[in-house]
Amino acid sequence: MMKKLNYVLILITWVLSIIAVIMKLDDGLVVSLKNLSIIILVCLPYILNKLFKCKLSDGFAFIWIIFIFMAQYLGVIERFYSIFPGYDKVTHTISGVLSGYVGYMLIKNKKLNPLFGVLFILSFTWLCAGLWETFEFTCDNLFGGDAQQVKATGVADTMWDMIVAFIGSLFVAGTYYIKSNK
Repeated sequence: MMKKLNYVLILITWVLSIIAVIMKLDDGLVVSLKNLSIIILVCLPYILNKLFKCKLSDGFAFIWIIFIFMAQYLGVIERFYSIFPGYDKVTHTISGVLSGYVGYMLIKNKKLNPLFGVLFILSFTWLCAGLWETFEFTCDNLFGGDAQQVKATGVADTMWDMIVAFIGSLFVAGTYYIKSNK
């Protein structure tokens, strides 16, 4: 049931993304590529399952699809980041939960000291958040954008994005720690 729901959500996201690309063709190649990237990003859990022979759950895929829809379609295309103060922090907190879960999946079948597992999950989230912010910085500099809002906030926006991602990962790390000590 969940897998069918995920496929329906993917299809809806694809259709909306294609419509956005068509409607915003005059906005240039960078905007079109960003809008098209949603089509790949929304399928990423299934792509990772095939490439790495891992099994990310359908529940994780569902949360991922909703996250990509919120962050990329609503946030970027529909400009929710500009319209709703704090929307960016919500999406970065969710990204912390998701990247924390991926970190957990990497260690879940390993016998580790629970504190090391917590440290790994938190570090993995910091790595993901840092890579994302580096990606935004690179794109801003190559293509002249300001996704990091450096002009308005200096580095404060980037640092808060990383902090709330870390806070989101605390949920996963805490859950891992409690389950490991049973």
